[in-house]
Amino acid sequence: MSMKRSKPRSSGKSQDSQSEDGDYFAKPKAPEKSWEELTGNKPDDAFTPYALTSRFDKGQLVTHPKFGKGVVTFVEANRVEILFQDGTKKLGHGAS
Repeated sequence: MSMKRSKPRSSGKSQDSQSEDGDYFAKPKAPEKSWEELTGNKPDDAFTPYALTSRFDKGQLVTHPKFGKGVVTFVEANRVEILFQDGTKKLGHGAS
């Protein structure tokens, strides 16, 4: 004797109505600011000289001898990502 299984019910919402992340209720991502918007009108004394032994925070303005002026966009334990005019660079920081 075979048993017929019924089709599982859906909630009535299609998969297409979800955001790209798959989370329907997620807030829309804010557009990322450009290098010019983040560093453009800042005075030179607002920038901290980059050093491998220094610790940096997200949003901190940095000046690098090779890459120039930049802003810290991501911070990990011993690595930072800094947005320079030529693009994002991954650099070390805060050897402890």
